[in-house]
Amino acid sequence: MVKQITTDDLRRMRDDEGIIFQGCGGDPQEWVDGINGLFTEAGILLNGSTFQAENVSVFQNGELTCLLFPFEGVELAVGKLAMWRIQTHGQFGGTWLSDYVPNRLGGFIEDQPAPQKPSMQLLGHDGNIFAIMGTASGLLRRAGMKDEAAEMIDRVTSCGDYNKALNIISEYVDTELSDHAQPQKSQKQKGMNAHER
Repeated sequence: MVKQITTDDLRRMRDDEGIIFQGCGGDPQEWVDGINGLFTEAGILLNGSTFQAENVSVFQNGELTCLLFPFEGVELAVGKLAMWRIQTHGQFGGTWLSDYVPNRLGGFIEDQPAPQKPSMQLLGHDGNIFAIMGTASGLLRRAGMKDEAAEMIDRVTSCGDYNKALNIISEYVDTELSDHAQPQKSQKQKGMNAHER
């Protein structure tokens, strides 16, 4: 029931808190049962609250097997837990998630910004929508946006209208039309002169 995670998973838990025990050999379920027993006896777990095995995670860091007990979903006497952690540190290596990641794993991983849309000029293409679509698709793939390239191709090939196709492409790559690409309704009324320079 205890789930296996990686240290990279831990580094993405910037907004979470919990206690990590280091050097946890044996069956993780026995650790969950044991910690629930210890914390209940010590008055740390309140009102019948217990750690559920499916919320606890096991991970390897070097030679050590470690367990993360997240605080979400349990009622804790945090002051008592803090004292218990200090008193038993030599035995359990207990440390807060928010201390462990910066001190042992080099810090939390920032969320990666979305890839930036590549740019291309429509001016100078010969009006062949498949050539334009192919160029845009290649730019997206090189920018690491493979899914977006596939989605764009699906939409362009099923739209059946040249101007609409140009506007769809301009949603995925920056073109002369990107700043004012609009739903096709308004473009149909304007006709072929829709993209003013």
